Amino acid sequence: MTRLRLLTRNLLEDLKKLTAEADTIYWMTAFLMESGVKEVLPVLKEASMRGAEIKILTGDYLSITQPDALALLFEELPGAELRMIESGGTSFHPKAYLFKSAERATVIIGSSNLSKSALTSGIEWNLYAPSTVDDEIFETAADEFMKLFLSPNTVLVHLEQIEKYRQRYEDMNRSLPFSAAFDPKTEIEMTFGATEQQIADPNETYASAVLEPRPAQQLALDALHDTVSAGYEKALAVLATGLGKTYLAAFFAENYQRVLFIAHREELLTQAQQSFAQVFPDRTSGIYNGHQKVNDTDFVFASIQTLARNYHLQKFSPTAFDLIVVDEFHHAAAATYERVLNYFKPKFLLGLTATPDRLDNKDVYSLCDGNEAISIHFLDAIRKNWLSPFIYHGVLDETDYSQLKWRNNRYDEEELLRLQLRESYAEAVLNAWKEHKQSRTIGFCSSIRQAVFLSDYFKEAGYRSLALHGTIDRHTRTTAKEKLESGELDIIFTVDLFNEGIDIPSVDTLLFARPTESLTVFTQQIGRGLRIADGKSHCVIIDLIGNYRNARKKYQVFTEDHELPARISSDSFTEPDFFEFHFDTAVINLLEAMKQNEPIQQRLINAYFELKEELGRRPTYLEFHLKGKVDSKAIQQKFGTYPVMLEHAGELSELEKDVLAAHRDWLIEVNRTGMTKSYKMVLLKYMLSRGARDWYKPVTPSEAAPFFHAYLMEKPYRRDADLADKRGQALRVYDEDKVAKLIRDMPMTKWSGSSKGKILFEDGVFVLQIDVIEQHEEISFEWIEGICEYRLGWYFERRNTKK
Repeated sequence: MTRLRLLTRNLLEDLKKLTAEADTIYWMTAFLMESGVKEVLPVLKEASMRGAEIKILTGDYLSITQPDALALLFEELPGAELRMIESGGTSFHPKAYLFKSAERATVIIGSSNLSKSALTSGIEWNLYAPSTVDDEIFETAADEFMKLFLSPNTVLVHLEQIEKYRQRYEDMNRSLPFSAAFDPKTEIEMTFGATEQQIADPNETYASAVLEPRPAQQLALDALHDTVSAGYEKALAVLATGLGKTYLAAFFAENYQRVLFIAHREELLTQAQQSFAQVFPDRTSGIYNGHQKVNDTDFVFASIQTLARNYHLQKFSPTAFDLIVVDEFHHAAAATYERVLNYFKPKFLLGLTATPDRLDNKDVYSLCDGNEAISIHFLDAIRKNWLSPFIYHGVLDETDYSQLKWRNNRYDEEELLRLQLRESYAEAVLNAWKEHKQSRTIGFCSSIRQAVFLSDYFKEAGYRSLALHGTIDRHTRTTAKEKLESGELDIIFTVDLFNEGIDIPSVDTLLFARPTESLTVFTQQIGRGLRIADGKSHCVIIDLIGNYRNARKKYQVFTEDHELPARISSDSFTEPDFFEFHFDTAVINLLEAMKQNEPIQQRLINAYFELKEELGRRPTYLEFHLKGKVDSKAIQQKFGTYPVMLEHAGELSELEKDVLAAHRDWLIEVNRTGMTKSYKMVLLKYMLSRGARDWYKPVTPSEAAPFFHAYLMEKPYRRDADLADKRGQALRVYDEDKVAKLIRDMPMTKWSGSSKGKILFEDGVFVLQIDVIEQHEEISFEWIEGICEYRLGWYFERRNTKK
């Protein structure tokens, strides 16, 4: 039986004792003080050295957390994972300490933050709840902790983030004395999403009627099967909302015995389980999350918040699953997904997304190494009558957003609310809606408070309105959905509840009363109105456009190549019979005034620093391509090569500057040399395989032949891309003389001929005209290897992408 204890002083001793025994240590504290960190650091270091899983979550609320405390934890606990909630003004007050070992689990929840006084002599109350390892109290607490830990509002703490936070901390504490930091402040409702979880009924049965893929799904299935045949082990499928991504995954799973489906929302798990059950009524399935722990079925549907915990991850063998499917996931969870997927060794990994904008959805692309098997844009789906036509109205929002703080890819919530919780703003929203609406509307807002405010305002105007958000119980949410479908409600205001996993096909009007901060979210929300339904001829989209950051960029979602016209107007995107666009004249003038004036060079550098901040280190060239928010091709166009961009960004050490000065022309040559086939980079890759001291030394065709042939033949997609013609077909069986002749005739002869003297090929020897001194060897090797990996990755990605 669980025995609770009330701790009113000296929590430190309990924390030390539990930390010394635990294999899992999760701490969540509103703020960190250096004094408190120093008290617990020795025992945390011991736990880390023995391999304990340590996760610590703190907050930046009111800038009370001390940057030196963050730096101390980061430097002294390299094996721990530290994250910080960027509150944006939202209060963040939790204090919770979770421990688990093989014998027991313990939860301590109370008032003590991580400061010396709070842990020792201060007046604090903390409830100590010991339990068994699988006790519901610990499991529930750990699951809720992980939801916050992986929230999009969190950032990974590393030196880059610490210095960025330090500036905010110093600015805040210059203007706000520390003693004033605890003055009463208006509380804001929770905005971290749903807490009500849908539990699948294990006894529920499904009709055994055979389901057949719909046309879009069949198209995607064919592309995925081609990808598997080509030797890829990972692929991304981009299907617009409404085309059935989950059913696609189910159909694709037919040839795999055990399947793991991972998602970040409970509703997605439940719906995926139901979809798989309808395709395979005779195969077993189970949910693995904070409430259920089914792990021995054919299909396992797992919450990333639960699966990412070592205790649960290690319940599965690394080879337990033949296929892993990853549904769209939030930006902050990307590193966590990578760790989970690095643990498993499936035959194939399938990533699913509905958002075609690669630059705004880099995490899921990089997860699949950039291999996009198929992309079906929602505009193309409308042309094929798979989704509903729409009429878009861009209406002027006269609100001035230009002075709002922008942090962690979003506006400061408190500052944004001050603009949105005004009667004049609500009146403008209501007028735009009344002018263009049809019968059933979903209104998308920035926050719960805004949704409630607008709903109340619409009610006072005589309309049937309701605000829905994740903290509202499931019954109310279900009832609201039914009332909107039946016509008993005119409009539902929400924040992000309808982005994913919940559909009301009869919705025929979408109202955007929020700045577009993420193109991914904007695309998902548009999809809520594009389902086909009886009696629905089209969807109306009412979008209030102000001078917010992405006001112009957002229109990339309405183009399949993500290129914007020189001037955005009603004629820019309209295709009669499929979609119409109507812009207020004032909106056109606003968008024209907001054209991007920042040079592309500066945008590349800004994207570099943003990614460096996210990773906590300098990204490689390939990482910039896969994860950066700007098209990497522009680096070659504007800088010649990646190290030159690093020079312009002020990122090179004195030694690196010397290396760049000595070898700039050669680095640019490797980046810019033409590649109709991969041969040049495969040859260079062989040379690099000889190591930092020898990579640049002369090479003969016969010497390179075994590596060259093995690399191209290792994966069918490489073989099919570059050994597909008559000449290449003859090389599929290794013959050193034939392969050496190909190397001699193609990469060696061609590259030496186009390199303007930087490479010579004479008397059967390939010679780089480069002299590398010993001090430059490691850096030049690292840079050339990075460029080579980038160019090979980009080449095969481009050759094998199917639209």
